[in-house]
Amino acid sequence: MPASVECTADQRIVEAAARVPSHGGVTGWGALRWAGGTWFDGIGPRMVERPVPIALGARHSLRPDERIQVSQELVPAGDIGRFRGLRVTSPLWSVAFEMRKAPTVEAAVVAFEMAAYNDLVSIDELAAYVDSALWIRRGVQRIRDVLGALEENSWSPAEVLMRHTWCRAGFPVPAANRPVFTLSGKFVGTPDLLDLKAGVYGLYDGALHLAGEVRHGDVTKEAAYRALGLEGVTMMAGDLSDREPFLHRLHETYARAERRPTSERRWLAGTADWWIPTFTVTQRRALSSYDQARLLRYRHAA
Repeated sequence: MPASVECTADQRIVEAAARVPSHGGVTGWGALRWAGGTWFDGIGPRMVERPVPIALGARHSLRPDERIQVSQELVPAGDIGRFRGLRVTSPLWSVAFEMRKAPTVEAAVVAFEMAAYNDLVSIDELAAYVDSALWIRRGVQRIRDVLGALEENSWSPAEVLMRHTWCRAGFPVPAANRPVFTLSGKFVGTPDLLDLKAGVYGLYDGALHLAGEVRHGDVTKEAAYRALGLEGVTMMAGDLSDREPFLHRLHETYARAERRPTSERRWLAGTADWWIPTFTVTQRRALSSYDQARLLRYRHAA
């Protein structure tokens, strides 16, 4: 994320929090970013800055403007407090707020999965929270509807959209960021999406991947996947506005995989015994401080 965007987002959160009365707090994307959510930059479609959401309850005199979005919902007392000097709502309230207010179902799923990226919330925690604290809130049914489709190991918003498109086509739900190994247990790479049973993987090729070193690494890994008998499909940035070309390529990829003889399948059907899994929020939270710093360092540099 560009440093200029990061500074701007943090500064806008601080300025919004300074306007909040003692009974309110920053919520939504602002609170999630303040809690450590690296993907919440406050930038919406067409690179327009989103206002910072503020939770104030029904009685307030603060007027919304282009800088802040005022919510009159009453936040449970245990879900609002001071963190790093600012009054903010809890990660669970904040992600539920984002999901309920999101313009689309896809955007709601992205909000949760980018919060899970930094282990702020888990699927089980959200499911329990829906029943205990949100059961009559407007928009809560959307959360219930998507609970079964949520993933805790997506590494970028684009990967979430690619998986959502993949599933819409009727193919099995691919695993997010699962490692691929040779039959002897040697690590080969971690594709964005992987249907291990079918032998199909997916990659998102955004602007970052156009850079020489990154692109060279992608090409090398794709060749390694092919050598194992895996078939791959790539979603490009342009496919996000029109998904049909990607869906066509996806169908072709599954067709190629089906034609592959079983004898050409040279990948391990699972993970190597030596691999430390970090696929879920629970697994990542359970890591030692040393392993968190070693295995999850990429999550703090998104």
